[in-house]
Amino acid sequence: MLTLKKSHLDSIIEHCKKEHPFEACGLLVGNNTEVEEVFAMSNVKKSKTEYLVEPKEQFKVFEKMRMEKKELLLGIYHSHPVTGAYPSSRDKSMAFYPQASYVIVSLQNFSRPEVSSFKIKEGKILKEKINI
Repeated sequence: MLTLKKSHLDSIIEHCKKEHPFEACGLLVGNNTEVEEVFAMSNVKKSKTEYLVEPKEQFKVFEKMRMEKKELLLGIYHSHPVTGAYPSSRDKSMAFYPQASYVIVSLQNFSRPEVSSFKIKEGKILKEKINI
């Protein structure tokens, strides 16, 4: 289970809509299962079907976590501009953080985004609950 504040969810959705028609991406940082900070990242791919977090931005977030020693990478979010909120085969193959939640925001229906979260471990996709 992943716990997000309503304001976090709103900022994730806002970021995804702002980047439309391209995929948006970001990092979710916190403790245990509770997200404390949402970091909107740049998608260096500028693609409608894939994302790659800008490495320098990612390094800054990881350095902040290391220095503060109290927060962990809890999740990675990205949008699907034209498909549903379920991991694609590319999402599955690029899931390098098995401990992380993978949050997907579908903008298939732009006015009513669908948000789902998954754990992806050893090629297996498990849907998980998002607690708001």
